[in-house]
Amino acid sequence: MRIGYQTFIFSLQARDIIVLPSYKGSTLRGGFGNAFRKVVCALRKADCTECILKEKCVYSYVFETPPHAGTKIMTKYDHAPHPFIIEPPLDCRQAFKRGDEITFGLTLVGRAIDYLPYFIYAFDELGKLGIGKGRGKYELKYVGARCDAPGAGRAAQPLAARSVIPAKAGIQEVIDCETIYDSGTKTVTSSSPNSIELGFDTSTPPATTLKQLSMTFLTPTRINYRGSLTLDLEFHILIRNLLRRISLLSYFHCGEDPADVDFKGLIHLAEGVEVKERNLQWYDWERYSARQDTRMKMGGFTGSVTFSGNIGPFLSLLKAGEVLHVGKGTSFGLGKYILA
Repeated sequence: MRIGYQTFIFSLQARDIIVLPSYKGSTLRGGFGNAFRKVVCALRKADCTECILKEKCVYSYVFETPPHAGTKIMTKYDHAPHPFIIEPPLDCRQAFKRGDEITFGLTLVGRAIDYLPYFIYAFDELGKLGIGKGRGKYELKYVGARCDAPGAGRAAQPLAARSVIPAKAGIQEVIDCETIYDSGTKTVTSSSPNSIELGFDTSTPPATTLKQLSMTFLTPTRINYRGSLTLDLEFHILIRNLLRRISLLSYFHCGEDPADVDFKGLIHLAEGVEVKERNLQWYDWERYSARQDTRMKMGGFTGSVTFSGNIGPFLSLLKAGEVLHVGKGTSFGLGKYILA
């Protein structure tokens, strides 16, 4: 399987006082969703499933992502995984005064890369509408295409540590980016996407004999297993979730067919990998859903875990997860981890 993606850096400059929650992913994702609907929805339908344009609508594709007719997989679900991931800044700063900069990342997958101008326009419009408590306004100053994938080898601390993440660890770093949009020009240029090649042949020895791997979960991670959220993460549970998410992304957004992947064989192999050390803790937070008019619990685990065993066959999958995240709520930036 191959997955095409591109990660972009958005730089906002506050025009008013902006007050955001400690975890900013919900505010950025919620505000963006409202602005996106305003700028692209033609019929202003409350429910996309009843809209005659849903098969061709950019909003429906990005936010509802209905499985296409004749789909071979995911036939029991109404929506495929969203083709975007917002990566909020991981510091816990909440107040921004006029002139302060707010920087975040946006990863687009497959066909969604072609819709980058819509994302830029929506975030530009959101700045005029305002975000956070009091609807503080901002100006979208800059968008750049990050030339390297985030993650591996970068020292960082999970969100629960309540400390500022070093710039090298994440999306605050704007340097070494190719300029895509600048507020001075108001033009959007294209950028060549990256791709991830996934190999899962368990019948031959892996290219690497990796026997131990540590990973740090930087944002709350919500992984379901047997109907419940898990805190005591096992390797096979992680692999089950990564296989499901990445195969669905590749199928619905990149035109790849995961039929040749031996899911059962991979899961059986993953069950032989053990937890050597686990230091995970629960991070509770909630968000308000305007569409459902309710507050929703969105807690998940952060921290680190070390696995021991035959990890080599899963390395490409784990590296893909660094970019594409894992678990539920990834469009809010949940499920972000790095390998060490």
